[in-house]
Amino acid sequence: MIRRDPTVLESIISSQLTLSAFLICTFTSIVLGVGIALVGMYRSRSSQSYAVALAILPVAVQLVIMLVNGNVGAGVAVAGAFSLVRFRSVPGTACEIGVLFMAMAVGLATGMGYIAIAVILAVFVLLVDIALASINFGKAGSAERDLKIVIPESLSYDEVFNDIF
Repeated sequence: MIRRDPTVLESIISSQLTLSAFLICTFTSIVLGVGIALVGMYRSRSSQSYAVALAILPVAVQLVIMLVNGNVGAGVAVAGAFSLVRFRSVPGTACEIGVLFMAMAVGLATGMGYIAIAVILAVFVLLVDIALASINFGKAGSAERDLKIVIPESLSYDEVFNDIF
């Protein structure tokens, strides 16, 4: 008979935060953040600042969650405020926003001490993401087209704009 160990999916943070739990959560956030940034760069052409932000975003969200002592309501509210920063900056694609939310979810999970859940779900979602990007999932055809306008050299422009000017 297979015996399941329920402690794997439990939080490593007990009633008080210890230094070892803090360091484990922070290290996990950094490693998963770098993985998320690498997958984000694989999927689309993004800037270096966006990749660095993706790498450190899980740590920032984790710290906020730890500072509010695991209060999920307050933590989600603060993490939601973090997401407004992205929406106020240069508009991103749907892929970039999805990866951004993935980084925030990892930060929420590690901030509450659920290291195993953060690692399992991040690895699973990132592998699915790579697989879908590799097979060009959802790409029916090229949405971008080139428009060529050919104007004859013999066309007279002398009186074309007289009504406007």
